[in-house]
Amino acid sequence: MNSEKSTQLLSPADHFTVLLSPTPRGARLARLLATDWMRTRDLPHRVTEAAEHLVAELAANAATHGRLPGRDFRLALLARPVTLRIEVTDTRGDDLPRRYPPAPDAESGRGLLLVEALADRWGVKLGPAPRKTVWAELDLPRA
Repeated sequence: MNSEKSTQLLSPADHFTVLLSPTPRGARLARLLATDWMRTRDLPHRVTEAAEHLVAELAANAATHGRLPGRDFRLALLARPVTLRIEVTDTRGDDLPRRYPPAPDAESGRGLLLVEALADRWGVKLGPAPRKTVWAELDLPRA
């Protein structure tokens, strides 16, 4: 039997999405999967590094503040010609992210400050009920 072998390089998809458990393990997996996907995109190191931190923070927030028993959170990454968009959707649309100055000795409360510092843009989109999506965008250098 004669079979032809062909090697064809497929371009990675322009988007990635996955459902994850709202646990510390799920948040860590979100960061690892995002890092792996970004490597296939050949993104600049500056963008990849910032995106890793953004995914880690948004996923940790979903696992901590957006957690409902039996409900996963969704991570989506969308590569566009000039932006990388990170979206984390959870089922706590009633609990919107709020940025407030943490106490100097507080162990948490600085996450949205980090998101604001790293992202070129970020925001929250409600719906469909009971969901909310927290998103962040990073500008990509023009070729």
